[in-house]
Amino acid sequence: QVQLQESGPGLVKPSQTLSLTCAVSGVSITRNSYYWDWIRQPPGKGLEWMGTITYSGSTSYSPSLKSRTSISWDTSKNQFTLQLTSVTPEDTAVYYCVRVPNWGQGTQVTVSS
Repeated sequence: QVQLQESGPGLVKPSQTLSLTCAVSGVSITRNSYYWDWIRQPPGKGLEWMGTITYSGSTSYSPSLKSRTSISWDTSKNQFTLQLTSVTPEDTAVYYCVRVPNWGQGTQVTVSS
């Protein structure tokens, strides 16, 4: 059973960098053909795919967020990380780490001074 758990600060100030970690259990993040996503949902809006890191460590990002987003991994800890730079209040959302069909429970991040 794949389980994912997000962690990180619940409050970030504007212009700072948001960093979230997803701890994975039940499978290695390097398992062949597995893709690991970050998805977010702003209040009152739909789900937004932010980016992916694959089992081989390659990454891809949403074009609208590419300039501010970085996804990396630590295979020794079996976890992957999202960094979003220069955040604004529009980045306030529930952030999920996902390996379809498995989702983390989500973590609320609020951008506010």
